[in-house]
Amino acid sequence: MGSLFRSEEMTLCQLFLQSEAAYACVSELGELGLVQFRDLNPDVNVFQRKFVNEVRRCDEMERKLRYLEKEIKKDGIPMLDTGESPEAPQPREMIDLEATFEKLENELREVNQNAEALKRNFLELTELKHILRKTQVFFDEMADNQNEDEQAQLLGEEAGVRASQPGQNLKLGFVAGVILRERLAAFERMLWRACRGNVFLRQAMIESPLEDPSNGDQVYKSVFIIFFQGDQLKTRVKKICEGFRATLYPCPEAPADRREMAMGVMTRIEDLNTVLGQTQDHRHRVLVAAAKNLKNWFVKVRKIKAIYHTLNLFNLDVTQKCLIAECWVPVLDIETIQLALRRGTERSGSSVPPILNRMQTFENPPTYNRTNKFTKAFQALIDAYGVASYREMNPAPYTIITFPFLFAVMFGDLGHGTLMALFGLWMIRKEKGLAAQKTTNEIWNIFFGGRYIIFLMGVFSMYTGLIYNDIFSKSLNIFGSHWHVNYNKTTVLNNKHLQLNPSTVDYEGEPYPFGMDPIWQVATANKIIFQNSYKMKISIILGVIHMIFGVSLSLHNHTYFKNRNAVLYEFIPQLVFLVMMFFYLALLMFIKWNRYAATNLPPYSAGCAPSILITFIDMVLGNTPKTPLEGCESYMYAGQSLFQSLFRFIALCCIPVMLLGKPLKIIQARRQANRQNLTGATSDAEVGMTNGTAGGGAGHGGGGDNHEEEELSEICIHQGIHTIEFVLGSVSHTASYLRLWALSLAHAQLAEVLWNMVLSIGLRQEGWTGGIMLTIVFAFWAILTIGILVLMEGLSAFLHTLRLHWVEFQSKFYKGTGYAFQPFAFDQIIENGGTPAVEGAE
Repeated sequence: MGSLFRSEEMTLCQLFLQSEAAYACVSELGELGLVQFRDLNPDVNVFQRKFVNEVRRCDEMERKLRYLEKEIKKDGIPMLDTGESPEAPQPREMIDLEATFEKLENELREVNQNAEALKRNFLELTELKHILRKTQVFFDEMADNQNEDEQAQLLGEEAGVRASQPGQNLKLGFVAGVILRERLAAFERMLWRACRGNVFLRQAMIESPLEDPSNGDQVYKSVFIIFFQGDQLKTRVKKICEGFRATLYPCPEAPADRREMAMGVMTRIEDLNTVLGQTQDHRHRVLVAAAKNLKNWFVKVRKIKAIYHTLNLFNLDVTQKCLIAECWVPVLDIETIQLALRRGTERSGSSVPPILNRMQTFENPPTYNRTNKFTKAFQALIDAYGVASYREMNPAPYTIITFPFLFAVMFGDLGHGTLMALFGLWMIRKEKGLAAQKTTNEIWNIFFGGRYIIFLMGVFSMYTGLIYNDIFSKSLNIFGSHWHVNYNKTTVLNNKHLQLNPSTVDYEGEPYPFGMDPIWQVATANKIIFQNSYKMKISIILGVIHMIFGVSLSLHNHTYFKNRNAVLYEFIPQLVFLVMMFFYLALLMFIKWNRYAATNLPPYSAGCAPSILITFIDMVLGNTPKTPLEGCESYMYAGQSLFQSLFRFIALCCIPVMLLGKPLKIIQARRQANRQNLTGATSDAEVGMTNGTAGGGAGHGGGGDNHEEEELSEICIHQGIHTIEFVLGSVSHTASYLRLWALSLAHAQLAEVLWNMVLSIGLRQEGWTGGIMLTIVFAFWAILTIGILVLMEGLSAFLHTLRLHWVEFQSKFYKGTGYAFQPFAFDQIIENGGTPAVEGAE
């Protein structure tokens, strides 16, 4: 947890590797995942680097593996995933892998081509089978029903008379085929128009769908037969069939020939089914064997590709025998990295050890915060705002507590918090199995990645729900109420509104042991008034503490970076300003709670308690409080007016200190530096006058002054903006914490509305019908509770909590202008399925 409070100390190192040991050493560093390499060849084209051919070979192997994966998924074969990560193969093993993948791809393509040809042949035979069956029906119908009207359309009225005479048989030509069902209507219209109605079309649908061998889709087709007379119409009909992509098949005229052909077709279909089954079995065996090793093959190829991609970032020395790299490494892990380099050298059999030298640099190192599966989600919340500057205070460890707590203040309900905590606990208990599924559903991945946040938010919401004594808008009467109802039953039934007086025997006068008294849940007239006052003040108190804590954290940044001016002229006046104004506002709330009560006599009775808001406004504006009621006092404690005037004066004095302190200190430091430079320049001028070279130095000094004045103006503008932002932001940020009260009130009211308008309908029903009604209503109420109160309200409270941390808390000390440490790590590369991230030379 040491580096969680502040990022790891990083150093820039130079690495010298022998060419024969470079591959093994980089492989060991990839397994370690603690080194971020820099690109030493930013101006060199990607296709002109040393190991570009190896990267292309890896791309080709990946293509073949993706082809195998697509075929395996098409057949629904499960791929074996042991969860283990095999080591990167040696360079000489690439040839074996390439040969294996080439053999599998060729074999699979050959099997697919054979299967496609067999399926195409099977389709043709199946279509021919349907044609022979349907056309036999057509011919039988025509033989039984010789119709003069049908032949008159082809031959005319006179020919129809001749055809009806005995011995005058007319010879008609015909073609038969199949066509897609959706094209049939257009096909029929085109035949009618192109042939001018001189053809006779009969069609019948094929009931069962046919498989398209090219893509495996199921298509619906229809059989057609077209009768015509003459070669000219025959040519025209065939062209139309070709245009509509209809398939024509030979169909004998004699019934005996058709029956004989049908029997031959059925025999060939049975043989084809046998061959197709054997082909599919062989294809399945090939894919099953490949599926057992596919995941490991992917890992190996991606590791090889990542290694060569990283080696392309290195430089070659003059002798072409040594590779030179620059990399960022954590200082604490230098020894671990050196051990990994030695292991890589031993694996490669090289006799020359690698050299790792630390370099001096003025560049900003990357930010590296070590995380585990628990802290990773909280760190992601911080990095989403901005990656911390190098060695800047990290808000993540404090966010682990403050984030779920502030969320729970808005989401406080024991029932809803329990549902959320159980959901988070279920994901935590099943995290290994859920993580192994590797789903692409982005929403689920967000929920699963924040499972520990969800669990903590649920647990804290259960706590605040107990404080509010609120569970699904109802209360728990654990300790009994401290209020005593002395009204009789008749009075209660005849009066809509009754009031309990805390100054009498109705109230015991002692605070409730834990949380809120359950009697407030049954109150109607002043329940919201009481809870509003309570939650509003709590929100301001929590907000002021949160902001002061944020300002206090800035002291750690200033002291670590040895910024004395920032401590004196930023941290101290900011802290004093917040304490004098807003911490005093929170203190007034505690004074009011402590001094005023319903059982006290004036001037400290409940009716004499002044408004905190009016008191604070009078303090800021310097107004005199209004005349109090008779027997009451204007101030809460003795000397309040003097203290408030003193606090206001100190707070106002902090503003010019924040505005002018740092720029004036910089001006003073530069004047001292200029005096020292002027003294040195005068002595140089005396020497220069003897040599006749005094003028050049003076001109150069003037140019430097203009540059310094420009920088000073930027500093003044920045300081002015920072001061105005802090002073005005202190007011707006304090008011912003009232969202804790607003969302808590909205959540409680929505829960009460759902209970009164939905669930209470089922609870009021009696008898066996009431049980059925309650079951239906409860299901509807549960769906609305989870959908609206847990999911939607939970998301709303989450976003508001995120804003409070990003704006109100982190703006007091966190800059977030750094860049993340992206090490060369095989785990991340394989998870992302891409190449490693690279830092270009700046």
